[in-house]
Amino acid sequence: MLLVVAVSYLALTPTPPKVIDFGWDKLNHMLAFTALAFAACLSYPASRRTRLLLLCGLLAYGGSIEVVQHFVPGRSSEWGDLLGDAIGISLGAVIAAVVMRVASAPTTRSH
Repeated sequence: MLLVVAVSYLALTPTPPKVIDFGWDKLNHMLAFTALAFAACLSYPASRRTRLLLLCGLLAYGGSIEVVQHFVPGRSSEWGDLLGDAIGISLGAVIAAVVMRVASAPTTRSH
């Protein structure tokens, strides 16, 4: 939940801190939503359906940010930002799947 609050602040404040800016707005979106999707997937590792619902919810969240940004001075809403969100969501889900697969793999010990 803290991650959602942080992303919301960064996305909706008229002048976000430059310290957290990666130099390209689309990359900022992608990285934020990669982190959100990764955390969401790891939150419900046993339920594929819940993870899918969370990922769809994150895309809707990204869309709602774009709508609200239209009304925030100094911010703009762009379809490219939503695309960056979608790419980040996909990347976060893939990374989480790899982590869960590695974590659940049986370990082999040789003597």
